[in-house]
Amino acid sequence: MELGSVVSAVKSNRVLIGNKVSPAVVIIKNGKIQQILSRSNFTEDVGCEVLDVGDSVVMPGVVDCHVHVNEPGRTSWEGFWTATRAAAAGGVTTIVDMPLNSIPPTTTLRNFHEKLKGATEKCFVDVAFWGGVVPGNQLELRPMIQAGIAGFKCFLINSGVDEFPHVEEFDLHTAMKQLQGTGSVLLFHAELDVQPTPGRTDGDPSKYSTFLQSRPDVMEIEAIRTVTELCLRYQVRCHIVHLSSAKALKLIQKARQAGAPLTVETTHHYLSLSAENVPAGATQFKCCPPIRDSANQEQLWSALKTGQIDMVVSDHSPCTPDLKKLERGDFMEAWGGISSLQFGLPLFWSSASRRDFQLSDVVRLLSRNTAYLSGLGHLKGTLAPGFDADLVIWDPETAFQIEEDIIQHRNKLTPYLGFTLQGVVRATILRGQLVFRDGSFCSEPLGKHLLIPQRTSPSQL
Repeated sequence: MELGSVVSAVKSNRVLIGNKVSPAVVIIKNGKIQQILSRSNFTEDVGCEVLDVGDSVVMPGVVDCHVHVNEPGRTSWEGFWTATRAAAAGGVTTIVDMPLNSIPPTTTLRNFHEKLKGATEKCFVDVAFWGGVVPGNQLELRPMIQAGIAGFKCFLINSGVDEFPHVEEFDLHTAMKQLQGTGSVLLFHAELDVQPTPGRTDGDPSKYSTFLQSRPDVMEIEAIRTVTELCLRYQVRCHIVHLSSAKALKLIQKARQAGAPLTVETTHHYLSLSAENVPAGATQFKCCPPIRDSANQEQLWSALKTGQIDMVVSDHSPCTPDLKKLERGDFMEAWGGISSLQFGLPLFWSSASRRDFQLSDVVRLLSRNTAYLSGLGHLKGTLAPGFDADLVIWDPETAFQIEEDIIQHRNKLTPYLGFTLQGVVRATILRGQLVFRDGSFCSEPLGKHLLIPQRTSPSQL
């Protein structure tokens, strides 16, 4: 079957249907899943070509709702062409683009239209878009919702780029009032400067411990305290991005029990990397909030198992190698961001499978819940009739090593270089079309822009 061709049926000995893996055939029509037949109910005479993938697992494509594509304006960092090819190679069928670090940022309706123009005819998977809340743009929020923005992100601390300033308390109250009744969601980079001299330290900047001490848990805890109070007061959906500190989980749980419509994500790097193992000068490991110790990491894994953390994302945030200050190994000056979009599925599975997580947990945490957060729960993230035929076909037991020549991101610098992971993606199907198979891509980008219909009531995870 040629790349780019329409797939009418996928047959496998291992199709994930609900919580069970069983032999089945997925019948596809007009880009949608039409029906799922058990092998006993399937006859070869279905009038179409069948893609038989043998023992490979078939399940919903990953929905990664935290990706910095950086186009337009910073395409030397990444871009839609390279980011979405990396996504397809990793079994990711939908990404949601963050409102920064592109220039201009997606903080006005005009800038959103510029973003859409920049993404046209460049996407190998489907793409939705977050907007941004910055000081003074409150009157842009509702027009952007009407134009199809999935929701909004704000920073409670310096974002790292001048064109996306962080918000103060006044801005948050103003934005919350605009978002009431829209069904939209406000995402928070939840760190607050609560130290006497935030971000300052006298330690050796080439040691990871120096950077870690400059971003202590209390910065996340106090920021999340602010988020929970706002969420309870305004009853606007709120979401905490890239939770790093497990010490904040009690606050989140208490707010939810009190009725806050609050969700939370963590990332592959907080689940796969630990502070004790970051080498001196290895600034490719820097991100904000920081990677914390292994004891904290185990608490995050426990919270995923109990449902206290709702989803796992990449927070793919690349840059050009020079911004990582590798020649000096300076953690304090280096850009904070980790590239991992292509490897999220095997990164998660390599660690999760050792902790008794099941394939159904992978779908819940990487596909279904991320789709619901983004307003796509009716289309994406579920293998059932009526949903988009977005499928990842992969071998969870097969190991591979991350080497530079397989990385599809524009810049190959990543802390995962040399890692051996479990789970090889064999093929990716997007709305019934074969966009990736065994290292090769369809010749033309087949992804589309996903404009989210305005919601009158919150989506439930």
